[in-house]
Amino acid sequence: MGKRLLYAARMRDDEEGRRITLAEVAQQAGVSLSTVSKVLNGRQDVSPGTRERVEALLEAHSYRRTTRAAREAPLIELVFHELDSVWSMELIRGVENLAKTRRASVVLTESGTRHAPAADWIEGVLQRRPIGVVLVFSSLPDAVKQRLAARSIPFVIIDPAGDPEPDVPSVGSANWAGGVAATRHLVDLGHRRIAIITGPEDVLCSLARLDGYRSALNMAGLEADPGLVRFGDFHVDGGYARALELLRLPDRPTAIFAGSDLQALGVLEAARVCGLRVPEDLSVVGYDDVMPARWSSPALTTVHQPLRQMGEEAVQMLLRLRSGEPAVTRLELATSLVVRNSTAPPPAGPQAPAEPPAPVG
Repeated sequence: MGKRLLYAARMRDDEEGRRITLAEVAQQAGVSLSTVSKVLNGRQDVSPGTRERVEALLEAHSYRRTTRAAREAPLIELVFHELDSVWSMELIRGVENLAKTRRASVVLTESGTRHAPAADWIEGVLQRRPIGVVLVFSSLPDAVKQRLAARSIPFVIIDPAGDPEPDVPSVGSANWAGGVAATRHLVDLGHRRIAIITGPEDVLCSLARLDGYRSALNMAGLEADPGLVRFGDFHVDGGYARALELLRLPDRPTAIFAGSDLQALGVLEAARVCGLRVPEDLSVVGYDDVMPARWSSPALTTVHQPLRQMGEEAVQMLLRLRSGEPAVTRLELATSLVVRNSTAPPPAGPQAPAEPPAPVG
């Protein structure tokens, strides 16, 4: 049959125990067999109403198909909203590490939107027919979940954008505990004016790290100052800009906890242009423990997030779901504090606002 599609329908008649044919699916849906084939192949030249009717029948009868090409070269689709960071690379390595053990290839997709793939993404997925999908910092509309389920394409979300529903498979890390550990370290060094630059305020891990920060202050008998809280974007430029705001306060912080290592690198640059020494004048803690954190100057104290392991566990979960094996569908991995050279006891006396950087040009 060459590379022609080999369809395996698991649609059984309850009385006779036989498998229903695709021609019967077409008859029940009131469409032609070619229309059913277009739906199966993710073609866009099918009206929404017809597609919905065929999808409902396929899902109701637990339709599954395989292709010879899929058996020869199975694909795992890995979806990011952006791919231009070392953080992304660590997750990619984890996904690839485990995919290789199963002789699967990884297809990278950049969705271009923060929390959910673009509307036309699902059409491409149905055409590529991966054995599963791993999404990062994302969520999926119910209609997309149903279309994936109708093709028996499982999915797993790493670091879901929001609190996932109980039936949504996800892998994350102990963000609240990481926030507590970073803040407690600064408190134990003697800092009392501790600021935080977390991530976007509509992302679950950002809020969890912020909650950990507040909890650590509360456990130490310290009141969290709303004026020392900034929401960022997990990038260097955002960390730099938010740090300048904090360092220009009349009573500036003696320490800043950044919600990512990239933001922490921005904080280090802001301190430099303001004439502040790290850690003598300002302590800085990052989050993630990516490679640049070890080679920054000074080397960055940070919270280690097991990014590669998160990628590996997501693929492991995906493969178990694919095979129908029992699988834990919500996994949270431990984080740990890595102390390096960017933190120290605070300087004595009140802290004057930092001098703004000289204008360029």
